[in-house]
Amino acid sequence: MRVLHVYSGNLFGGIEAMLVTMARCREACASLEVDVALCFDGRLARELAAAGVSVHQLGEVRASRPYTLQRARRVLAELLARERFDRVICHASWSYALAAPIVRRAGIPLLFWAHDALTGRHWTERWAKRTTPDLVIANSRYTAATVGMLSSDVDVDVIYPPVELPPSFSQVERLLVREELDTRADAVVIVQACRMDSWKGHRVLLAALAALGERPEWTCWIIGGAQRHSEERYVLRLIELTRQLQLRDRVRFAGERSDVARLLSAADLLCQPNISPEPFGIAFVEALGAGLPVVTSRLGGATEIVDEFCGRLVEPNDPVRLCMTLEMLIVDGDLRRRLAANAPARARALCDPATQVQRLHACLEAMTWQTEGRSLT
Repeated sequence: MRVLHVYSGNLFGGIEAMLVTMARCREACASLEVDVALCFDGRLARELAAAGVSVHQLGEVRASRPYTLQRARRVLAELLARERFDRVICHASWSYALAAPIVRRAGIPLLFWAHDALTGRHWTERWAKRTTPDLVIANSRYTAATVGMLSSDVDVDVIYPPVELPPSFSQVERLLVREELDTRADAVVIVQACRMDSWKGHRVLLAALAALGERPEWTCWIIGGAQRHSEERYVLRLIELTRQLQLRDRVRFAGERSDVARLLSAADLLCQPNISPEPFGIAFVEALGAGLPVVTSRLGGATEIVDEFCGRLVEPNDPVRLCMTLEMLIVDGDLRRRLAANAPARARALCDPATQVQRLHACLEAMTWQTEGRSLT
């Protein structure tokens, strides 16, 4: 089965990481051939090409420039006419709105992979509603519960994103990372590794860290770089807040990194206190795979990932409660190590790449599609 994935490709986050993982793990399901069509050339395109996937460029699209949309749709139509694809999967509302009419016109089974909770209010969602998909794949049960905002008459399958467990790193490498980030060998390292968006709860984490006082055992690494102008301003505000809270000697802004797994291996726990629901939370699974307990808010898809055996869930936007939870994990090394020991098994149970790729293939094989009186199974 040959499947074309359609996406924008201008940023790099959870969806991009999932696409790269599927590309790297194609051998887990040899009968599933993967192609990807992108509107932007960048890191995602490079990593997919390095993994041996055929990447088709549709051309940059700007919503403010309708001719760019028409051009991309024309290129996609030519691609679908020239190549044979058995299914087309559009990731997120923007990509689906762009590609769905063209795929439908080409007579190819059409899937929408929902990576965000749908509200029906955003202009991309209203645009996407014009074409009903043959099947929706949701990245969590939380996301699946919102699909009715797109269509009330469509089948939904929940498939957690495949996530590769990181390689093992030696104690020597762990100490080298800490030295690079000016961190004591005996410090408890709290890490946050995610996009630089305000809803990820950086401010809540900093407020909780400030409340820890002068306890000497911890350091915090904030991993992530700005990908938009608004994120650049946000990072500057976080750095200023760190100064105001007198945390500059405890908090390290590591920026965007291509070696996140290496940094996770040198940390002790991950904390991401979201103030809005995470649709799923690939960063949580990556941290669990690296053997880190996860502390996050009791919201959205995170509740499907984190349990009492591998981390802690706290109420959102509550720095006092978060401070208490972090202090407990800093002080109680035995508890922290027990949670860490359970973490990799939890990551494998949820997002083992071979299992999830095979689940996707089974889903695509089983779907029923009807159009113009013709039925495919």
